[in-house]
Amino acid sequence: MTLFKIFFIEFGLLDIIDILVVAFIFYQFIMLMKGTRAITMIVGLATILFLAFLSTWLNLNSLKWFSERLGTIWIIAFLIVFQPELRNALTRLGNAPFFRRLVSSEGEKTIAVIVNSVELLSASKTGALIAIKRDVGLKGYEETGKRIGAEVTPDLLITIFTPRTPLHDGAVIIDGETITAAGCELPLTTNPRYQRTLGMRHRAGVGLSEETDAVVVIVSEETGGISLAIRGHLRKNITIDNMRKLLEISIKGSGK
Repeated sequence: MTLFKIFFIEFGLLDIIDILVVAFIFYQFIMLMKGTRAITMIVGLATILFLAFLSTWLNLNSLKWFSERLGTIWIIAFLIVFQPELRNALTRLGNAPFFRRLVSSEGEKTIAVIVNSVELLSASKTGALIAIKRDVGLKGYEETGKRIGAEVTPDLLITIFTPRTPLHDGAVIIDGETITAAGCELPLTTNPRYQRTLGMRHRAGVGLSEETDAVVVIVSEETGGISLAIRGHLRKNITIDNMRKLLEISIKGSGK
């Protein structure tokens, strides 16, 4: 069914849907590439595509031949030169919330890394404060610390919390499989139940869990004890196995 007509081109409902889907894909692709070297080359590629369309529309055979040959070379050069940016863009696309909900194993790697790291930190009585983002954003808290933007690994977590290093006193914030920031300041709980009995690190962990849906892991530097703060409640001195189970329920169960 024709909805409207521009010159001699008729547009139906499926045509409109087709155009919107293609426009959405191009928009998302450009947003993924924004801020990288590839964005300048995309502009050049878009120019060639426009010339190809124009030459076909106006039946300019020489320009059509030239744009088709140049376009092929441009695409190959784009894939070769900007392979790292393309890989990172596809990784970011795969980490989008919609796709993460389709992957049942989402969170398993992060949980395994945190469990491994906390076990080592606990054994050495190294204090640690690890906040794991769920649905509520933690950008405001990330801005109080140092931006990291690195894949979460046991070596990196242990290095951050090593005593007398610049970031060891603050909190690490993890989003997905990425350490987004370290040395962050978290809000202290005002719950009288915890104010009298807990140190600053534990009060900060509970405080963040009161204000957001983040899961916070705390390691005591005095005893090496492991605690977990969820929804304003603190589970103290839990075992590694219990921590793993709680993380699996909290993180994977939330759809992240």
